[in-house]
Amino acid sequence: MSGTESEKVVSVSPRGQATIPKKFREELGIDAPGRVKFVRREDGEIVVRPIRSVTDLRGILTGETDDEGRSATEVLRDERSRDEEHIEGLRRRYADDRDTESD
Repeated sequence: MSGTESEKVVSVSPRGQATIPKKFREELGIDAPGRVKFVRREDGEIVVRPIRSVTDLRGILTGETDDEGRSATEVLRDERSRDEEHIEGLRRRYADDRDTESD
């Protein structure tokens, strides 16, 4: 290990939880409570990175699917399509109500 690296051994609970040492949380700017992501690099090393914004979450669902086998993108598109249909139905309904009132 080089002189710039440091390490700390921590316990992992039966539930798979480990405490990130305060020194590392401070160096990485990880709030407690907060969120981090684990990234496996090409060399196999796993790196802990703080999540500072929503864009830090980009890509975490890649390859994941719901119970129907749809990707997160497909689920979002389906939700948006249903929302648009619902909004259009409301527009038609209220346009019809206005037409009825003016008669």
